Amino acid sequence: MFENLSDRLENAFKTLKGQGRITEINIASTVKEIRRALIDADVNYKIAKEFTDKIKEKALGEKVLTAVSPGQLMIKIVQDELTNLMGGQAAPFNIKGTPAVVLLAGLQGSGKTTFAAKLASYLKNKQGRQVMLVACDVYRPAAIEQLKVLGEQINVPVYEEEAQKDPVRIARNAIAQAKSDGKNCVIIDTAGRLAIDENMMNEIAAIKQTAKPNETLFVVDSMTGQDAVNTAKAFNDRLDFDGVVLTKLDGDTRGGAALTIKYVVNKPIKFASRGEKLDAIDLFYPDRMAQRILGMGDIVSLVEKAQENFDEKEAARLQKKIRKNQFDFNDFLTQISQIQKMGNVKDLMGMIPGLGKQIKDIDIDEHQFKKIEAVILSMTPEERLNPDLLNGSRRKRLSYGSGNTIQEVNQFIKQFEQMRKMMKQMNKMGSGRKALRGLGNMAGH
Repeated sequence: MFENLSDRLENAFKTLKGQGRITEINIASTVKEIRRALIDADVNYKIAKEFTDKIKEKALGEKVLTAVSPGQLMIKIVQDELTNLMGGQAAPFNIKGTPAVVLLAGLQGSGKTTFAAKLASYLKNKQGRQVMLVACDVYRPAAIEQLKVLGEQINVPVYEEEAQKDPVRIARNAIAQAKSDGKNCVIIDTAGRLAIDENMMNEIAAIKQTAKPNETLFVVDSMTGQDAVNTAKAFNDRLDFDGVVLTKLDGDTRGGAALTIKYVVNKPIKFASRGEKLDAIDLFYPDRMAQRILGMGDIVSLVEKAQENFDEKEAARLQKKIRKNQFDFNDFLTQISQIQKMGNVKDLMGMIPGLGKQIKDIDIDEHQFKKIEAVILSMTPEERLNPDLLNGSRRKRLSYGSGNTIQEVNQFIKQFEQMRKMMKQMNKMGSGRKALRGLGNMAGH
């Protein structure tokens, strides 16, 4: 996500390195490169020019402190302007009423149906809501079936009327059913089209008038770039929606839609969605996205994800076992499960400041987790509790049982033992400065 834009901006800042102060002359090439980077990211020329004119005006008006280089100052200015361009503050997603109603709109292929399920899972698991999904896409083949399959995966009911072809009536009946069933949130998945047409606009407007949603969200495929912004404007002129959802942010997107959609329609981006996993949904934070674009990582989001999957009792139990050097394969299996719950490993590593650029060309094969799990699950209960039991013949049996080569089994066990030794050493170091000094020594070797 935004890799090309990040690289181009980094190159633009390099022209200011080594400069003692900012002048109109040495800033000109930097601003020019930033503008080119934005246009290459499918940002409208007028918006790119206005953006870089603001940067130039701010940069020339700033006094560079002794402790701050011109390059660092420019990065800060660009970060602030990127944040403002994408909305400044995170927009609230407030849904009230019994039931609260969320209406999704957008073109076909934008990811509405998948997002509907993601939002249902989010509201159910993080806000404790009783959610009902509503299938109002009566045109696309298998659309209703897709929503039903997704609903089953997250254990959320789907309201559908297979014989009914009037989505307005379906929406009205669904809300009545939700009230009867005690559901306090309804998410309406509507039909998309391959292009904007009058019939589509009339239909979605009629559904909105009938359903009276608390939140109307326009779902847009971020990979379509500036076309997505133009489509959003057409929908907003007719629907006056409340916010935008950017989908497919894990794809090969240049970023134009994310950067400029707020500027064009003056409606906030409320959610960001990536991948097909039904927990891959995040509230959109403009400041955090600006940091990621500039290669600064997103440590706040990483900590939040860790906290969501953090079990305090489990952590205390694990710490006690590490102190006694009793960390075993059962514990390791638990840790793998917690990491997987946090999301895509490469995305998580990309949130660590300075690491995103280093790993962008590295292919992190998450299938390796499955191979490791297969080895552990092939062990007897005694072997999982006591790794020292794994002699040659037992390892050979694990190889057959897990479908891995004996070399792969040996490598995994070796890595596991190295990790146990490191934990033991860390435990002996104690805490505070002594622990930090020990970590430094380990890193040095």
